[in-house]
Amino acid sequence: MDKIALKTLQDLEFPTVLQQLSARCSTALGKERALSISPQRDKETLLNILGETSEYLSSLISDNHIPNHGFDSINSDLKLLRIENTTLEISGFRRIGAICITTNEFKKFFKKFKEYFPLLHAKSETVEVNKEIPKEIDSVIDRFGEIKDNASEHLRTIRQQMHQVKGKIGQSFASALHTYQGSDYLDEIRESVVENRRVLAVKAMYRKKVKGSVMGSSKTGSIVYIEPETTLKYSRELNNLEFDEKEEVQRILNALTAQIRPFAPLLSDYQDFLAHMDVTAAKAKYASEMNALMPTINTERELHLRDAYHPLLYMSNKRKREKTFPQSIVLHPENRIIVISGPNAGGKSITLKTIGLLQVMLQSGLLVPVHERSTMCLFDAVLTDIGDNQSIENHLSTYSYRLKNMNRFLRKCDKNTLFLIDEFGTGSDPELGGALAEAFLEVFYERGAYGVITTHYANLKALADELPHTTNANMLFDGKTLEPTFQLVLGEAGSSFTFEVAQKNGIPYSLINKAKKKIERGKVRFDATIAKLQKERSKMVQTGSRLQEEESKAREETLRLEKLNAKVKSKLENYQELYDHDQRMIQLGNKVNTAADKYFHDKKRRPLVSELLRIVETENSKRKKKSATEAKAERNKKVQVQQEVQKEVKVIRERKKVEKKKAIVKEKNKPKPVFKIGDRVRMHDGKAVGSIDSLEKNKAIVNYGIFTTNVSVDQLELVEAKKK
Repeated sequence: MDKIALKTLQDLEFPTVLQQLSARCSTALGKERALSISPQRDKETLLNILGETSEYLSSLISDNHIPNHGFDSINSDLKLLRIENTTLEISGFRRIGAICITTNEFKKFFKKFKEYFPLLHAKSETVEVNKEIPKEIDSVIDRFGEIKDNASEHLRTIRQQMHQVKGKIGQSFASALHTYQGSDYLDEIRESVVENRRVLAVKAMYRKKVKGSVMGSSKTGSIVYIEPETTLKYSRELNNLEFDEKEEVQRILNALTAQIRPFAPLLSDYQDFLAHMDVTAAKAKYASEMNALMPTINTERELHLRDAYHPLLYMSNKRKREKTFPQSIVLHPENRIIVISGPNAGGKSITLKTIGLLQVMLQSGLLVPVHERSTMCLFDAVLTDIGDNQSIENHLSTYSYRLKNMNRFLRKCDKNTLFLIDEFGTGSDPELGGALAEAFLEVFYERGAYGVITTHYANLKALADELPHTTNANMLFDGKTLEPTFQLVLGEAGSSFTFEVAQKNGIPYSLINKAKKKIERGKVRFDATIAKLQKERSKMVQTGSRLQEEESKAREETLRLEKLNAKVKSKLENYQELYDHDQRMIQLGNKVNTAADKYFHDKKRRPLVSELLRIVETENSKRKKKSATEAKAERNKKVQVQQEVQKEVKVIRERKKVEKKKAIVKEKNKPKPVFKIGDRVRMHDGKAVGSIDSLEKNKAIVNYGIFTTNVSVDQLELVEAKKK
């Protein structure tokens, strides 16, 4: 794969995509690497990068969240490690320890979920596990960034001595303070701290009265700060111990640096791995925001973009909450070049940029916002001629610059090239420029290149119709409203709607009519015919789409009704059988009941047995002899029907229970009425209404006229309050 030119990347606004990607990185190194992404030359590497991003994207919508990958750069620490006899600072050790721990967490996670993330697991396996480095750092430095007391025996002894001396300083100072505070020598503040030492705040006039070393004075000079003589010797001892401590700490850090120095290459690999993960995570977040995915990558030289969105336009419209129109386009060996025509502001250029930007993004390892059934191939070169190409630096006109660009196209264009040209042939005399553009297009075609161009030139539209593997296309335009529909239609050229757009923008009709007379009549008729065909096609597409939608809905409704009808019919048949069976059982039961009643009265067994035998024989005569399998099937069917009935009964009962519970809850939530003597009431589960004769301790005596009863007020509901 040739390196895609910087001018091509700029034409397609790829640097803006990288800036948006960089903004989604968590680390400074990740942001830097995101901005340096460029198209990949090796196909295997590219597929691997795309696969990793796709795996990371899947983790964002699953329960298997990938651990945090944040880290601080250790580049400055690695530089020091490469220089002999240097010592890392404590902050450097902490950064190194954090990178080791984070990398080990990643390796542990991907090992556990390697079935879900095979490519990311393979990437994590490229760095080896090292638990010794963080362990060594942890044995020396605590989580607050301080050297631990047990980092060495000597340091522990020094700090113990320092602790004892600080205690003596405190005691001696307290003694001196107690001695002088009774006198008038000390200021109101009594004491202060100078150079990390406790000092007495002595009034300037009494400084000779207090023995000790003068450490300073206040701004006004009214207070002199004196360290008492009794604490001086301990302070000197503490200074010596602090110096010893500093030397021991330096020795410990030197030793720790020497232990870690051989692992500098491994630490560099760790940082590269985490930076790669940061960029991969940013790609996944970016893809998630614009619904991007990894399309199928084919080797059949086929580019089939379904519902493709321009990433930058999509993100911009998403922020503004505006609709973005997707495009669908197909390039394959039988249809290698597409010539898009139609009016300006119809979406031709954005369609061109969408194809180019998505191709460059894919070949740079970024997922693209297309439909999941899209398929893309890889090109060795992507050539573009888009936008304002006037070169001020080289004093070239637009046309001169475009000719130089075409010369570059001629040198590089082959069967593995994708070329994208906007407003092909413009910048010179229409007829001469059009003829030259036609010659260029024929060369690109003969070399087997793939490409998309936009043009207004009729000769290029005609050439696209003549060449077997080239197709005309147009951006649909509503002939009535003269508004673009942003839909690309393959198979026919588009009208420029020159006069229609001019009329819409307020140009007087007389002037437009005058212009029409100045050009060839055939050209106007040709353009008008194209415009008319385009309008008719637009109407037909809309009608066809509507009819197809209605037909689809009708078909779905018919199928649904047929299924419902069959289901209802089957249920009715089953219920009818169950009903007939139950009726027969009732009749049989009635006959047996009659025989039993007769026996009850006359106690004659012979007639009873005779009658029961007759009933059984009569029933058996109605039955057909069935095999064991048929009998079992019938029993199963009856059981199934009964289960269905029971299930429906159960559903009805459950529904009633729920409704009853809701009613009870509703009743409970009702505010409790305050009853008074004389109120007419009734019990919750009763119908009789009585009046309250007396109330006492949540109990009420209710008079029903004939009798009275003593009940809890919670069981009563108010029918009518006593009238005042």
